[in-house]
Amino acid sequence: MSFSLDLKAFAEKATINAETVVQKVAIDLLGAVVDRSPVGNPELWAANSVAVQYNNEVARLNAELRNDPENLSRNGRMKPGRLIKDGMDLVAGGNYVGGRFRGNWQVSFDTAKTGTLERIDPTGQDSKGDGATVIQGFTTQVGTIWMMNNLPYAQPLEYGHSSQAPAGMVRVSVLEVQMFIDKAVSELP
Repeated sequence: MSFSLDLKAFAEKATINAETVVQKVAIDLLGAVVDRSPVGNPELWAANSVAVQYNNEVARLNAELRNDPENLSRNGRMKPGRLIKDGMDLVAGGNYVGGRFRGNWQVSFDTAKTGTLERIDPTGQDSKGDGATVIQGFTTQVGTIWMMNNLPYAQPLEYGHSSQAPAGMVRVSVLEVQMFIDKAVSELP
């Protein structure tokens, strides 16, 4: 075996390792961004603040009533007529299902995608799974891995519009890239 063949084998192994590291780092980064993406919660909306406060107060009063043994039957349930059965409906978002923002994270190589998806994905599992499938196709021939969310409210969410992610999702996750790199390198054979 010649020296040049050894060098070629090393270069091939280094390329395979580089691809593996990039794939693992990209999958971890995508997971962090998706997990940090807020899911709409009508109870947090300003339009519903009075209803939420009222419903919380009713729940607090019922908890107080449960603490008084005079209000409980022998089996530990509230006696009839003691439980406060009142509440306010939310004025906005009654039929709203959160998760469209998490469902719109997309991954591509070299060219950014421009469209949006209709996917509702409150857990983010579908977005992470689809993204990981794309990322696993990464080779050193790829110039850029794009991770994007093209919904019109993506940028406001990144810059503090959500109380669930006041520091954003992408900016915070990018700060962890070195940790993702170290982890991926430590897992190499």
